[in-house]
Amino acid sequence: MSFFTTLIPNRVRAVRNGSAEGAAAPTVKPYYEVQETDDAYSVTVYLPGVTKENLEITVEADEFRVSGRRAWKQPEGWAPLHRESADEAFELVLSHDNAVNAEKVTAELRDGVLRVALPKHEAVKPRKIAVG
Repeated sequence: MSFFTTLIPNRVRAVRNGSAEGAAAPTVKPYYEVQETDDAYSVTVYLPGVTKENLEITVEADEFRVSGRRAWKQPEGWAPLHRESADEAFELVLSHDNAVNAEKVTAELRDGVLRVALPKHEAVKPRKIAVG
């Protein structure tokens, strides 16, 4: 890949349903946004109902991944008349061109919105060249 490419969607995979013998269950791809500046990529992922404990973020050689499980808990003594939320696995995989400095990645989950800053390596940042 060229370092001129940005983070792009990769594939949606299947994850096990929790048991070693369990059949693969399809994952849900969460809604997300990617922005780019000269210094970094910024990824915003919308994960309502997800807690930090049910969330995993990894940055590999050419992939950025957010995965986990949304667990819906019914309050005691409460009987829903209708429910659209469900326990479900999610995964977002974005390819990158090795421009991301994995050691400086930061993430914050607040009110169901995950914000991840993926700083670029110094070598791929734009530089101004003085003309002599």
